[in-house]
Amino acid sequence: MEGSLQGQDRTSKVEESVASHSAVDEMCSMLKENRAGKRRGIYSVCSANRLVLEAAFAQAKQDGSPLLIEATCNQVNQDGGYTGQTPTQFRDYVHAIANENNFDTDRLILGGDHLGPNPWRARSAEAAMEKACTMVAAYAAAGFNKIHLDASMRCGDDPHVLANEEIAERAARLCEVAEANASGKPVYVIGTEVPTPGGAQEEMEIEVTSTASLKETLDVHYRAFSRRNLLAAWERIVGVVVQPGVEFGNETVADYVPAKAGALIQSILQQQGIVFEAHSTDYQTAESLRQLVSGHFGILKVGPELTFMMREGIFGLARIEEEWIAGEQRSEIRAVIERVMIENPENWKAYYHGDESQVRFARAYSLSDRIRYYWPNVEISKALARLIQNLQESPAPLPLVAQYLPRQAEAIRAGAIVNDPIAIIHHKVRESLARYAEACGVMLGG
Repeated sequence: MEGSLQGQDRTSKVEESVASHSAVDEMCSMLKENRAGKRRGIYSVCSANRLVLEAAFAQAKQDGSPLLIEATCNQVNQDGGYTGQTPTQFRDYVHAIANENNFDTDRLILGGDHLGPNPWRARSAEAAMEKACTMVAAYAAAGFNKIHLDASMRCGDDPHVLANEEIAERAARLCEVAEANASGKPVYVIGTEVPTPGGAQEEMEIEVTSTASLKETLDVHYRAFSRRNLLAAWERIVGVVVQPGVEFGNETVADYVPAKAGALIQSILQQQGIVFEAHSTDYQTAESLRQLVSGHFGILKVGPELTFMMREGIFGLARIEEEWIAGEQRSEIRAVIERVMIENPENWKAYYHGDESQVRFARAYSLSDRIRYYWPNVEISKALARLIQNLQESPAPLPLVAQYLPRQAEAIRAGAIVNDPIAIIHHKVRESLARYAEACGVMLGG
């Protein structure tokens, strides 16, 4: 590697430069421990769902760990994204939930994921980059202090294959904007995984990033940062996104195979102070997550799995409601979700294929969990509120809970949670979060 990746340990310099952000400082210390061979890392919660975030705050509070929450360029941007929130609004939304759950916001790290021209890639490159610059400025000004710069996607008038030098130049341009608009000194992640944001289709042929590709990514980005006098920001790069061989589709998961990533794992130690960031780690086994962290994948992204687990909890509660609540009082949430999704197919139609029964199954149970886009819908929100109210006013007996949500019934019996639908949903989500916390070495007592 060229220039500034040699010599002084970059992680120490990052810690010094972000010392005012205690949670970021702690994250950098975790990543330093990871490079030193300790199974230590941080998981990133990539969700805007309130129930998921409440569960995440509870898990991090119990573990005494910092919490990293990230928004993608498609979720949150100056035009609102699919959540309808700008970066400032998302920050305030997350902080409000943190305060409601007595979580110290000084322990919170906000990140921006895949920040680049992706939402506007149908436009010309210059028009898309102008929009991307405005977005990055908004993220930086709102206090997001972990920023993933990703300009890898081709725009409307780009050649079919975008040159690595051009990708790096655009990333450096975005970094320049972030530096100019941030009140502090954010840390950065560069690089991208395959496929680009949006997720895999079912035919998955996963190729592990080569060591040559990693070196070229770092080299071309270093040169682009240097040309724009951004070497001070370069010293705050904490991670690089690569493909370790993990992905998930609608029904299948590509599990991590450490042997296939052996050369890649060793190559990161030839660079100063950075770790790998792994995307699409959803549904990996506990052992695979531990192996990823041990292989210097110090940052693990998880998103759809968390809303999938939330959905499992809600569907279980819906079955309980069918058995326990009088017909005219039921929420009928399953029917409401199905109807709303059919009437508004834009968030799932391009992703689910097959005959009518296959598509119906995917709408409900796909691992890609396109239902997550529909929870804010007014009708679905009302049905969920009715479901929760029904089972709060008339809690189901334990044998019925055990029939559909056995692990939650065990937790109720053990006194770990109360027989309340919100507590049950949180517990479902925390089953996943606990797996990540344990793999990252941050679980209390883990």
